[in-house]
Amino acid sequence: MSDGEEAELIAWLTAQSDRVVDTACAHVFLAGETAFKLKRHADLGYADFTTPAKRLWALERELAFNKAAAPDIYRRLRRVTREADGRLAFDGAGETLEYALEMRRFADDAVLAARPQAVDGELAEALGRTIAGLHAAAELRPQGGWSALAFTVGSNAELLRGLAAELGAERVETLIALTAAELARQEPRLRARAAGGFSRRCHGDLHLGNILVEAGRPILFDCIEFNDLLSDLDVQYDLAFLLMDLDFRGRRDAGVRVLSAYLDEAARNFPEGLLDGLAALPLMLSVRAGVRAHVQAHGGDLAGARAYVEAGVAHLSPAAPVLAAVGGPSGTGKTTFARAVAPSLGASPGAVVLRTDEIRKRLVKAGPTERLDREIYTPAFYAKVYDTLLAEAGAMLRAGRAVVLDATFIDDTLRGRAERLAAACGVPFHGAWLDAPTEVLEARVAARTRDATDANNEVLHDQLARLALTNVTWTRIDATAEVAAQAQGWLARRGVR
Repeated sequence: MSDGEEAELIAWLTAQSDRVVDTACAHVFLAGETAFKLKRHADLGYADFTTPAKRLWALERELAFNKAAAPDIYRRLRRVTREADGRLAFDGAGETLEYALEMRRFADDAVLAARPQAVDGELAEALGRTIAGLHAAAELRPQGGWSALAFTVGSNAELLRGLAAELGAERVETLIALTAAELARQEPRLRARAAGGFSRRCHGDLHLGNILVEAGRPILFDCIEFNDLLSDLDVQYDLAFLLMDLDFRGRRDAGVRVLSAYLDEAARNFPEGLLDGLAALPLMLSVRAGVRAHVQAHGGDLAGARAYVEAGVAHLSPAAPVLAAVGGPSGTGKTTFARAVAPSLGASPGAVVLRTDEIRKRLVKAGPTERLDREIYTPAFYAKVYDTLLAEAGAMLRAGRAVVLDATFIDDTLRGRAERLAAACGVPFHGAWLDAPTEVLEARVAARTRDATDANNEVLHDQLARLALTNVTWTRIDATAEVAAQAQGWLARRGVR
């Protein structure tokens, strides 16, 4: 197709559209409830769309890859033809001039980049589990992972050095040096993960600008199809783009909820070694910030680009891990409290919240909120749940990740095991114990819906009877008070903030 024919094609589609959106790789024509995407006729360095065959290849892959996460949005390929009378048409009888990808149009404000404040707890939970599910079903790509991350580190260095005058040469070189050193330190771990099943065909561009919400459900769209070095990734590096984006926008609360949900869901399907990979998360967050730095700079946002450089440097100096534990009878609001303190503990996006309620479901292969029969709650199963809780916490702490344990911890021995785990891992321990009047707990337990817990008032009264025989030394907290204030007060008393 000649330059003149390309201009004619763009004019023809523009005339049928009420809006045109130009991206780095494509022209998108919005017409009513439909969108048509054309690949740019250009060699962008990281993507070459200079021939019809290359553009068709990219569009076919874009349709196939995005069908997994967004089947209702990505519809089909359309032929643009030259008819006998010289007019252009879709799927006519004439010669095929170009291909376009037909999509369902969605509302601009459905995209989360336009409203990051919309990522509430339930949506963050759904995001983590949705992404983990897609990763679990994705094709293995052992040739990627380490090599893909190393490629991006090198690409970032080259592109950022080209912008050093605008971004500050000293800070750019600091980021490049720190990233290279951490990449070398993590190389054995990342290579092992690639060989062990953690390198897969991923989304590749999983930031808030490529996630939309419809009917309360997150939909991931516009994955990378044009370069396998940008999409055959360690699954945690894929997730890291979203975590970095949320952190940069001041939403560590949402980021840590995404991460906690992701890890619980991924543990159902991935091989051993999932948690060890957390040691490489600061590197992955930094590399993603580096990507955004040069993208923002090339888009003319130098202030934003400099902020991403600083974020990249900060991610490579992560806060040390700590172990916190939140105990108390059912209905005291342990999970709410744990999620309130988690963003302030440890490296970005904060401490992973490990819940015995979720571990129980995972151990018997039940859904996160599926109700379990009371018969399953034997002493042996109870012990196995806590053994799993503490084993996973230990793996995370050794990987440098802070953890909040969310469990009743009615028994003295279990509280002691949590404290000894922190000592064995060489990290500080912070214990919080939530109290509330019995009638308050009864009302809360009776009102619960859509949560992982199976506790009822019979279970609650058994806990209270056992608790009367124990000596709790953790910091006591009034569970009837406002959660945010109690969480911040507890953090301040622990010297965390």
